Amino acid sequence: MKVIETALPGVLIIEPKVFGDHRGFFMETFQVDRYREAGITLPFVQDNHSRSQRGVLRGLHFQKTRPQGKLVSVSRGAVYDVAVDIDPASGTYGRFVGVELNDENHRQLWIPPGYAHGFCVVSGVADFQYKCTDFYFPEDEGGLIWNDPEVGIPWPIDEPQLSAKDLKNPRLRELAA
Repeated sequence: MKVIETALPGVLIIEPKVFGDHRGFFMETFQVDRYREAGITLPFVQDNHSRSQRGVLRGLHFQKTRPQGKLVSVSRGAVYDVAVDIDPASGTYGRFVGVELNDENHRQLWIPPGYAHGFCVVSGVADFQYKCTDFYFPEDEGGLIWNDPEVGIPWPIDEPQLSAKDLKNPRLRELAA
């Protein structure tokens, strides 16, 4: 697999080897030794799968005291996936990485614990999978508003469909207060 470093420390784009022919394709979506060599050493404890329609934006989410690392991918459709550095002590605080993940490029994004994460669906429908390094605790969830002008994410959709909860997420400066 090919591992591509991004502008955010520890956030990696992973391009698995895909073996294909006229019948279809095969690829490993996770193999502990190879991912360990890439620097992904935390154990995964939970796998999640969501399906969303075009225009749905989920996020930006994080857990406050039990941050999750996430290895994310798309098995059907396409999303614009984003990680945001929300650590005020970081040299990349407030910066983001955005990557298209889809069922043709087979890319994965590794987001270490401590980043906010979200995605929007740019195809008709998308199946999104993510492996997590800690369990989900609803009482520990935090959020960052998707359109914070200080972060400046160029989402590829104009009017996203958001949950009521995500519409109320605070701005980056409110997280640090």
